[in-house]
Amino acid sequence: MIPLPALRYHLFCPRQCALIHVEGLWAEDAATAQGRLLHERVDAGVGERRPGVRVERGLALRSFAPGVAGRADAVEFRGRPARPLPLEYKNGLPKSRRVDEVQLCAQGMCLEEMLGVEVPEGALFYARTRRRETVVLDAPLRALPAAVAAQTRATLTSGRTPPPVRMPGCRRCSLQDLCHPARLERPPAVAG
Repeated sequence: MIPLPALRYHLFCPRQCALIHVEGLWAEDAATAQGRLLHERVDAGVGERRPGVRVERGLALRSFAPGVAGRADAVEFRGRPARPLPLEYKNGLPKSRRVDEVQLCAQGMCLEEMLGVEVPEGALFYARTRRRETVVLDAPLRALPAAVAAQTRATLTSGRTPPPVRMPGCRRCSLQDLCHPARLERPPAVAG
């Protein structure tokens, strides 16, 4: 089973995913420290009940279809019969390229397989904006977890870390000093 966060890492940068999941490297910067603290608070929280809503935190998830497993930050169960809504907490800002949505959608697919119910949407809560964004788990998004899981599985089982490719996201990556995208992108010239 592929860890749910690995989908997000791989979609953002296959090299980052391999550095974390193949080489076992990790570096913490201010953003990852804030994210860790946010998730510690989420993970430490106990479930709660409000009229019409039950919230479970740290719920174990798995789906054999894309072959992923992990934990949900939170799952809200609303209505009768109770419908699950996966809720993923993120430290930063909304991102392009659907890197946050792929992890959320995979969580929804896990809930569907485990509970035998439809999960038409989920939500992302961004701590920096303090806003919750509803994400419709539509057909194009649902195609991503299986495709990204297959790519991630190929990367992880190869045991090889892809070469660096400098991207705009490198500036915000906590692994930049371990990855060395600018130095390793081009092989050194040999004096002759």
